[in-house]
Amino acid sequence: MTEIAIIGAGPAGLAAALRLHQKGFQPRIYETVPELKPLGVGIDVKVYGTAEFEELDLLEEFRAISVDAKESIFYNKYGQEIYAELCGVHMGYLHEQRFVHRGVLQMLMYRTVLERLGADSVVLGARTLGYRQQDDKVTLDIEYGDGSTGQIVADVVIAADGIKSVVRRQMHPESAEPVYSGITMWRGTTLMDPFATGGTILHIGAPQISSMIVYPIADNWQDSGKTLVNWVVEATRDESIEDWNQLGTIEEILPYYDNTEIPFLDVQEMLRNAGEVYLFPLIRHEPLESWVDGRVVLIGDAAHAMYPRGGNGACQSIVDGSALAEKLATIEDPHEALVAFEAQRLAMVNGIVLSHRGEGYEVIRRMVEERTNGERFTDIEEVLPLAEADEIFSKYHALVGQPRPGHDAGDATGFRTQYAQQAAR
Repeated sequence: MTEIAIIGAGPAGLAAALRLHQKGFQPRIYETVPELKPLGVGIDVKVYGTAEFEELDLLEEFRAISVDAKESIFYNKYGQEIYAELCGVHMGYLHEQRFVHRGVLQMLMYRTVLERLGADSVVLGARTLGYRQQDDKVTLDIEYGDGSTGQIVADVVIAADGIKSVVRRQMHPESAEPVYSGITMWRGTTLMDPFATGGTILHIGAPQISSMIVYPIADNWQDSGKTLVNWVVEATRDESIEDWNQLGTIEEILPYYDNTEIPFLDVQEMLRNAGEVYLFPLIRHEPLESWVDGRVVLIGDAAHAMYPRGGNGACQSIVDGSALAEKLATIEDPHEALVAFEAQRLAMVNGIVLSHRGEGYEVIRRMVEERTNGERFTDIEEVLPLAEADEIFSKYHALVGQPRPGHDAGDATGFRTQYAQQAAR
């Protein structure tokens, strides 16, 4: 039996463990923190991500902790509607698009790993210091929570150790230092009544100034009868520290949305009622030319850290586990299996990384701001015709591996909501 060590118990590492177990392997995960806790904010899980949970036999459990995405609506900085599209099965995909709390999802996957692979399948408080290779084996140097050190020997090492990956730093020292993008994100959650359909994601603002994404991630959060809503704000600032745990303030971002009026959501009130606000500078990690060194492979954010836009970072990390498990199960030589995995995934995922540095489909909000010179519009069809927006969205969905149903037949899938139609009258 091939001995497989996975570094990191985030979604990428946990998904890889579950996929490998399905193929008959018994991997073990080594995680730095002494205790896993449901930390983080929201994840937008695309249809191909939901398909992964179905194949992991976790679909019902995933549905129970998440919210069905029904529609996605785009607004300018004044709250005027630009474009809307349906999501997931509501558009015609075979699988749902769903919104979920990252930490709650991680804990579901963690519990499942322990149930299926055994209580000793995850070693907490085990920080990887580096790796060495010799005679078809990989040795990991480990520091444990009590200060002691030791070595783990494996046939294959899967590094799912995130944006600050120790393994990536050793494998690619020339790419070790990230660069600040010039953009800062504020992320938070607000406990509130549901808005719109109860499964609506909002994209608000002019990207040249500030951009906001809002979506629900849990209904009846902790039996409160309220919906937990995730929101993210981007703006240009001078930052340099890559740290998800920095705290920000609502006062820093409220002025960007003083003039925003959404028919069914008081944006200012939502921000003021937020719990803790986390500040995170967007750091640019350059795409790597290789994820493989001998019998060591990078996956997830360690391999392809991308801006948290468009909902593809976590989903692509989970897909990594499926593709990697398939190669290890069907190719006898472990190194060749890793190379085949890289050949299948690297170019495509690097394309997504680079597309997220632009704006993907969010570019329509920039286009409207520029075409109106930052003023309110009277008729959106004169500014950004529906057909033009449709084409932008279709190209993006195809890029990330979920081409729009019916588009090849020339069917338009975008629309204006009832709110936009009422405003136009």
